[in-house]
Amino acid sequence: MASTDAELISRYVELDPDRPGPAEARIIGTGVPVWALIGHYQATGRDPAYVAASYDLPLAAVEAALAYYRQHQAVIEARLAANAA
Repeated sequence: MASTDAELISRYVELDPDRPGPAEARIIGTGVPVWALIGHYQATGRDPAYVAASYDLPLAAVEAALAYYRQHQAVIEARLAANAA
């Protein structure tokens, strides 16, 4: 059975207590920012399995990052734009 977005997010994504705000969410236990995964996803052909392999993460963690992105797209896009500037 496929996990819902909420289940994936609660299992893999946490807010960074040192960098508050939804744009700074990260993958639990890794410190990898969601925005970094989304940026890599967008830059490398939108292949979740490739991103998971690149960051040595389970595919479900990347799927959780994508689910989180769908809920917080504007702030993550702003974070990506700020990083690129």
